[in-house]
Amino acid sequence: MSGEAPEPIASTRRSRVGQKVRRVAVDVSPLRASRDFRRLWLGLLASTLGSQFTIVATYVQVFDLTRSSAAVGLVGLVGFLGLVVGTLVGSTFLDAFDRRKILIAAQVGYLVSSGMLFAGALLGDPPIGLIYAAVAGIAATSAIDSPTRSAMTPRLLDRSQLPAAAALNQLTWNGAGLIGPALAGVIVASLGFAWAYAIDLASIGLLLLASISIRPMPPARSERASVGWRAVREGFSFLRGRRLLQSTFVIDIIAMVFGMPRALFPVLALRQFGGGTAVAGLLFAAPAVGAFLGAATTGWIGRVRHQGLAVIWAVVVWGAGITAFGVVGSNLWLGLFFLAVAGAADVISAVFRNTILQVTVPEDLRGRLFAIHILVVAGGPRLGDLEAGLVASAFTPTVSIVSGGLLCIVGAGLIAWLVPSFRRYRAGEVA
Repeated sequence: MSGEAPEPIASTRRSRVGQKVRRVAVDVSPLRASRDFRRLWLGLLASTLGSQFTIVATYVQVFDLTRSSAAVGLVGLVGFLGLVVGTLVGSTFLDAFDRRKILIAAQVGYLVSSGMLFAGALLGDPPIGLIYAAVAGIAATSAIDSPTRSAMTPRLLDRSQLPAAAALNQLTWNGAGLIGPALAGVIVASLGFAWAYAIDLASIGLLLLASISIRPMPPARSERASVGWRAVREGFSFLRGRRLLQSTFVIDIIAMVFGMPRALFPVLALRQFGGGTAVAGLLFAAPAVGAFLGAATTGWIGRVRHQGLAVIWAVVVWGAGITAFGVVGSNLWLGLFFLAVAGAADVISAVFRNTILQVTVPEDLRGRLFAIHILVVAGGPRLGDLEAGLVASAFTPTVSIVSGGLLCIVGAGLIAWLVPSFRRYRAGEVA
């Protein structure tokens, strides 16, 4: 008896531990607060995981058909072009119609594009053009689907819950990025491409059902959103003179263009770390591991008031992590650690940038501004691949990585200096 803690003391200790865990663990209150947000989040979880099967399958299938690295590289290019076209076309109507209907139409678009891949796989050796067309269609649809869901969130939740909602979405994307590719590789190797595409089709069907089950979300009666190319011009014109909002885009472009060294991972795995494909896979996975852990421990973000400053410091940590990765030499595990730190910092930046946009952009422009946001987020890493490769070719991979990381830090400092409204932005303020 003397060695046992009295029950009230033990309960108090457990209560304190539970409180500490809740302060750090990702905040799931948005899932309890809104039925519609919960259904969309679960649908997104399924769809994001399923999309990983198509991503892996398309790259592998194109290489199997062509045995050409250049042909595989074109998958990324047509995806980027599809994203640009989807952003421009989607911006003509995203804010003018019922967002539930737009979301349903987007899932139908996904089904058509992924269905092309599935049908082609059943044929055995589909034309390479069919795969490119389907990839472009998926990318164009994502430029409509993702902004629509982001624009819906502020009408489903209180403002105070928006950072937690953004963190939950980040948890979904990064969790799927960790688990999905490994599962997809097993399915493609053991069952074939058709099965991988069928799994993606099923996951899209789940998000379609979730979209159908939520309440309609027509534009408010006070809104008179434009359509057509006038709507596109209004979206870009809204950014003119609003340096706070511009900064959320610019700082992400700086981080992704200069500080994203993923194009160098294969050569680093071989020449610097003395490994091969397995080591390259670890390098690709490390930022995602950090991002997942970062998203899973975001219980504190709702208490952060200086959100602009938080973005700036997150990009500084991202740049420092990339710089440190560039100077680790042949120490693989230390390099993976610094990549994970950078990935965790990137999640924090993404959560607060997303929240700032949701709070400061008017409802009748939110869809168009998030379309631009998705274009920046998805296009930046592709430009980063080009920048990293060119600098590495002109100098060395180490110079490319270290200089890129340092430029991220310098760029974040310049934005903090040149745009005080961004540095001083506090949660809930209007742009």
